[in-house]
Amino acid sequence: MYLDTPHPIYRKDYQPPEFLIDQVDLRFELDPDQTSVEARLTMHRNPAATRGDGNLRLQGEQLELERIAINGNPLTPAEYRVDQESLTLHRVPDRFRLETRVRIYPRLNTSLEGLYQSGDMLCTQCEAEGFRRMTYFLDRPDVMARYRTTLVADKRRFPVLLSNGNRVEARELGEGRHLVCWEDPFPKPSYLFALVAGDLRAVEDGLTTASGREVRLAIFVEPHNLDRCDHAMRSLKKAMRWDEACFGREYDLDVFMIVAVSHFNMGAMENKGLNIFNDKFVLARPDTATDTDFEGIEGVIAHEYFHNWTGNRITCRDWFQLSLKEGFTVYRDQEFSADMGSRGVKRIGDVRLLRAYQFAEDGGPMAHPVRPDSYIEINNFYTATVYQKGAEVVRMQARLLGPEGFRKATDLYFERHDGQAVTTEDFVRCMEDAAGRDLGQFRHWYEQAGTPELSIRGDYDAGARTYSLSVRQHTPPTPGQSLKAPLHLPLAIGLLGKDGGNLPLRLAGEHSPSECHTRVLELRETEECFRFIDVPERPVPSLLRGFSAPVKLRFDYSEKELSFLMAHDSDGFARWDAAQTLMQRLLLALVVASDAEIPDSFLEAFRRALLDRSTDKALLAEVLTLPSESYLGDQMDVVDVDGIHRAHRFLKRRIGERLGEELLAVYRSLEESGPYAFEPEAVGRRALKNLALGYLMRAGGQEALELCWSQFSAAHNMTDVMAALRLLVAQGGSECDEALDGFYRRWSEEPLVLDKWFSVQATSPREDALARVCELMEHPDFSLRNPNRVRSLLGAFCSANQVRFHAADGSGYRFLADRVLELDPLNPQVASRLLKAMIRWRRFDPERQWLMRTEIERVLASEELSKDVYEVASKALEGS
Repeated sequence: MYLDTPHPIYRKDYQPPEFLIDQVDLRFELDPDQTSVEARLTMHRNPAATRGDGNLRLQGEQLELERIAINGNPLTPAEYRVDQESLTLHRVPDRFRLETRVRIYPRLNTSLEGLYQSGDMLCTQCEAEGFRRMTYFLDRPDVMARYRTTLVADKRRFPVLLSNGNRVEARELGEGRHLVCWEDPFPKPSYLFALVAGDLRAVEDGLTTASGREVRLAIFVEPHNLDRCDHAMRSLKKAMRWDEACFGREYDLDVFMIVAVSHFNMGAMENKGLNIFNDKFVLARPDTATDTDFEGIEGVIAHEYFHNWTGNRITCRDWFQLSLKEGFTVYRDQEFSADMGSRGVKRIGDVRLLRAYQFAEDGGPMAHPVRPDSYIEINNFYTATVYQKGAEVVRMQARLLGPEGFRKATDLYFERHDGQAVTTEDFVRCMEDAAGRDLGQFRHWYEQAGTPELSIRGDYDAGARTYSLSVRQHTPPTPGQSLKAPLHLPLAIGLLGKDGGNLPLRLAGEHSPSECHTRVLELRETEECFRFIDVPERPVPSLLRGFSAPVKLRFDYSEKELSFLMAHDSDGFARWDAAQTLMQRLLLALVVASDAEIPDSFLEAFRRALLDRSTDKALLAEVLTLPSESYLGDQMDVVDVDGIHRAHRFLKRRIGERLGEELLAVYRSLEESGPYAFEPEAVGRRALKNLALGYLMRAGGQEALELCWSQFSAAHNMTDVMAALRLLVAQGGSECDEALDGFYRRWSEEPLVLDKWFSVQATSPREDALARVCELMEHPDFSLRNPNRVRSLLGAFCSANQVRFHAADGSGYRFLADRVLELDPLNPQVASRLLKAMIRWRRFDPERQWLMRTEIERVLASEELSKDVYEVASKALEGS
């Protein structure tokens, strides 16, 4: 058992800092084995805070204190106290300069928080609480200061020295050492500090802002990666232009820098002027990266750049407000990506992600509001709820205010709060003040956990020519919140006539129908009824268009109506959702009766969609993709792992067999031989082509196998290569082994491509998947110290291979618990995220419940658990 049980931190206990910092002067004598950090902090007592006992408590972890002084006078041991987490100074003056020198050990820092070694370079990660691992500090987001950072290092080993802001000095020191000084003119919290030291090369470009300022752009990478930065640079420039046009935000420093590193716990970090990226989200060439990789790079580059205003210039008061910056910025990057590609397809992708991860989170033991009320370890709350649901909460406000009203509100937010650390309440108040609307009830979205459910009934009165929609909303109880208030939410709907066209929308009491084919109804009550008049025929309702609110929809559609919507709905999301609902019903029926026949009506609807030449190919690929096995499990009271897997394979095989000619014709019509292009039309062609190949391969046959092998061997682009390799590995046999061996021989020196090689084997549905994963852990290219490699093998197996991870003998659960205990001393963040694969153990059958609970209990019984893993394990077992 955890020896010293961590205590939660509560939002209600927030107090302004008793001291503030005006200026931070740092000097790093950089060396991987031991680095000296000198800090000079100009501080004063905060007049807005309650005066305490006169002591100053600074956070600090894993630091060796070598010197401490106030106003140049060294302190005696009686004047301060050091423990494992802090430095306390007794009775400090109201204004003073604190000087400290500490020693740290980057090479030994496997947690990748603070200053650590990644390959041959040194870099930092300070969000959320990594700065305290470099020096003693008021390490909280509401303490904002200006920074001047001096970096000293061996020039041969670390010729490039980077930090936040603008470079103000660079000189030689003799004996092979050099010094570079950076100054950031904008106040920032400590979590936005960054430094990088390494033997790096830069791809450079420039941009002239809307106001005429010249900004230098630089992407720093290791020398051998210089040829993989073009897409990232194009994405950055597009993001900067888009932010000027859509939000009126210009960049504010002389230089914007990105550094790609190979060891990183997350995707990227928005440090002011110096973004540090997991190299997965920077490096790409057509032969090394898939369409999904290219899309991810474009989105993440934009996300981190957009943080310059929504996160940096305006930051969060405390970590409970994390969604203030992350939810808003995710919304912004989603809108950017939608404008760069297919808006409908982007929306579907975002909803699929939300349903797969956030809805599951809302239904588990770690359910929490967008603005949490408590946490033990803040790293555990970088979640789908804070990010993706937080973005949906912003999107609903944008929909309620309309484009002009929302732009006016965001302009007010930037003007009112620039340079401040604020709250979600401040954000909503700007929406209200700019639009003149009362969003008091809407605030429940920030306060309540859980996924709301909308139960809707439609009634048509032919004599009165009216159509009524009765809506009931309900949010199920979640841990710590048994009662839920009704929510204010936008419900976007349309009505389709028998010809598939949109019918006019006119509510009772209105003089004329709306000019729009989509109407946004604002729900506020537990039960409401909306009556449409002058409806000439019984309509088919198109509900929750554009996924206008993050809810679960209950409407008793017939299969005929779903097929109709799948064929005719003008809203891309609603069309996809109808197809998903139709497939979901069929698959869940097959779980119960595995020998059931597939209705001809379903196959005909599938065939019509497949051969639809007028619809975006990327949208068709989404419409014709079966719901995932994990999502199907979420629709069952008790997850039937094996039944779902059998049903999924059976339906895919039947589609391939019954529609083989059509699938083959579509595949051949979409083959391409020209140069790779990352453009929406080309991405859609590849997506639909590879979907067709997947159905053909599941049906079996020599022709499909030859097509797949030919696509793999041609190596036209990594998208097609990986699609074929995944199918060959799932099939097994000599072709699988030959393909894996050939892929490894070609790409063994490319870590990001090799991650794909590990992942494709970890997600294989073959019965020997776990044995193969265990073998791969012994592979010389695998390391527990590299998060990307851990995610590609262990994370992929435990989170994306449902049938093998949830093997009935519990072997997958034992494997995961062993890995969590092995990883926790090295990297608690990665360990705790892996453990989340078991926390919804109550959703499974009694035997699997017992097996999972036993392994979680074994993890919790360890005496040396991190706070990260302790919080996840203890919450998973609450009430058991």
